[in-house]
Amino acid sequence: MSLSSHLQELKKKHQHLSEHVEALQRSPATDDLEIAKLKKQKLQLKEEITRLSA
Repeated sequence: MSLSSHLQELKKKHQHLSEHVEALQRSPATDDLEIAKLKKQKLQLKEEITRLSA
């Protein structure tokens, strides 16, 4: 897998997590721990994307 395709996959995963977190935050029965876990995953992906882009 090339670097650019790997970056594209990471960006897609980050976007998907972003959308999922937003949907959970709008839901009345929201699990705060689940949202925190997903936000942490988002941050890790963002950091990896930044590291690979540099």
